Amino acid sequence: MDMVIATHNAKKRAELARILQPLGHNILDIALPEVDETGSTFVENARLKAVAGCEASGLPCIADDSGLCVDALNGAPGVYSARYAGEHGNDAANNAKILADLHDSSVRIARFVCAICCVFPDGREIVAEGTCEGSIGHKLEGEDGFGYDPLFLPAEAPGKTMAQLSAEQKDAISHRGRAMEIFVKKLEGF
Repeated sequence: MDMVIATHNAKKRAELARILQPLGHNILDIALPEVDETGSTFVENARLKAVAGCEASGLPCIADDSGLCVDALNGAPGVYSARYAGEHGNDAANNAKILADLHDSSVRIARFVCAICCVFPDGREIVAEGTCEGSIGHKLEGEDGFGYDPLFLPAEAPGKTMAQLSAEQKDAISHRGRAMEIFVKKLEGF
């Protein structure tokens, strides 16, 4: 099936395509409009992007919205994860703000959350969600990944940040990998 992915984040696009392509789906590289993420939940934002991408391309469109939710920050940055420090997509500033906000906190429990929505031209949609539990480290570690990966210590990989895991290890435990696993099962039943 030909599909498009609604994201302007090249690393996120590569991660989603890496999971979908072995299943026989052809991911087309089509420029899609930038969408204002005005939803109050990850699912709402994923749906906004998927609808816009489907309308623009005429093809099934997959979009995700994901972020970091930190217990000591009452769930922040949440849906504002990509723009937590003000500028959208500034990973260094976002990570610095998280470290500053948690400087005096002994509670560093956090989770990555991902919502995936695929909208089809006939109006049908698939929604899947995944989480990855863990905590926030005290310093950036690792070279791989993006976003908050160098700070996030997944519970299932003790002593390592997401940025220290291989792509295969990350896909197996990450919020996006888990959401994609659920999505793929639902897609097979379509």
